[in-house]
Amino acid sequence: MKNQRGAAGVSILVALAAVLVIIAACFHIVHEIRESPEKFETPYQAVLLANGSVYFGHLSGYGGHSPVLTDVFYIVSQTDPNTKAVNNVLVKRGKELHEPDRMYLSPNQIIFVEPVGKDSKVAQLIAQEKH
Repeated sequence: MKNQRGAAGVSILVALAAVLVIIAACFHIVHEIRESPEKFETPYQAVLLANGSVYFGHLSGYGGHSPVLTDVFYIVSQTDPNTKAVNNVLVKRGKELHEPDRMYLSPNQIIFVEPVGKDSKVAQLIAQEKH
């Protein structure tokens, strides 16, 4: 009788271990699905950061731990002192003193990401900048 109880106990432990392995595998799969980077259908994305800055570029790794923005542009507003008219100019990032070629973003600082429409004014200005 003692051997039967021991065998039953081992069987229960093996079954319990199998269930725990299955549960762990399910948690891993769900985590990987949630953490998989977002794919964008447009070449450029607009990224609004918590500090209010907006950048345009190729965003990779969004939804993961270390998103990166490359081919980065931003808009600078310039006021004509004579007419007081405001002119918005698209500036390619990388012309600064330290010549950055990418931005590593903190995921918790990204407020939202939007696609830049292929026929939008921003897309047209980027195309002009590239020529």
